[in-house]
Amino acid sequence: MKILNKKEKHEIVNKLKNQFGIKQIPGTLIQFGHEKIFLFTGNLKLLEKLQEISRVEGAGNYIAKEQMNKIRLTIEGTHLLKNQITKNIFELDKQQVEKWMYGNELNIQTNKKDFLIMKYKDDFLGCGKASENKVTNFIPKNRRLKEKN
Repeated sequence: MKILNKKEKHEIVNKLKNQFGIKQIPGTLIQFGHEKIFLFTGNLKLLEKLQEISRVEGAGNYIAKEQMNKIRLTIEGTHLLKNQITKNIFELDKQQVEKWMYGNELNIQTNKKDFLIMKYKDDFLGCGKASENKVTNFIPKNRRLKEKN
């Protein structure tokens, strides 16, 4: 567990601004491992004391993962920051959203090679990674729709 200092938080916010238009993070950022970023709004002193006596595996909401010097927002991250997201939004139609929620990648051209915020109507559905002719899905298996038998 590493509580990010102002400079480290500023670097994350700058990446989020460049990628998605996000200008501020309302709370403290905590990094677990080398990649996972959590948003914490609770009592930091209490969390630090807890860390002294026990191993803390997570605190706050898991909002993002740093990958390839970019930020990939989680579903929760897109929900918590949705009022600030202005860039790299990909609007899904009804057929695409169903494929997406089953965990499938989308075979479509977006003319981008970056992380995209997936959106259906007013709902944010996490991030996908666009390449030449597809968008890779990052919805965790336990959150995907299940196939009907």
